[in-house]
Amino acid sequence: MEDIPVPQVPNPTPVEAPVIATAQSSAPAPVVPMLCPQCHFVVKPEYYYCPNCGKSLHEAPLSTSIMTQAWIYGFSIVLPIICYLAVSYWPGIKYLLSEDENAKQIGIVACILLAVSSIITFWLAIVWIQQAVQSGVSSVGNLGGY
Repeated sequence: MEDIPVPQVPNPTPVEAPVIATAQSSAPAPVVPMLCPQCHFVVKPEYYYCPNCGKSLHEAPLSTSIMTQAWIYGFSIVLPIICYLAVSYWPGIKYLLSEDENAKQIGIVACILLAVSSIITFWLAIVWIQQAVQSGVSSVGNLGGY
């Protein structure tokens, strides 16, 4: 048997379909309504709380105003002095773990202030206790001089 030559067809180059601009392509995508997970009330995506039932929809951003910073920094300094009695109200960790870079910086400064204030408070407490013990020992020693 003879081999019959098979004609070679060159590979066709792919042709891209022309892009046709339509009115739909320039229009924004339709907004899917968001529902409250608790009461199924239709809410806007920018809402932090459901206006119907008050359920938290997502976390509101942390405040980074000057007054908030002053409050957090002051509280960080005073917290060791009040023996950490209000530690559950200290927002430093929440700010430190935030995604917002400004809030994260506030958390870092608050943690540093808390650490420095704790060291100073403990050092002052040790010095005060040593002075109290020394004055007590010296007053007991003076009683024998009668």
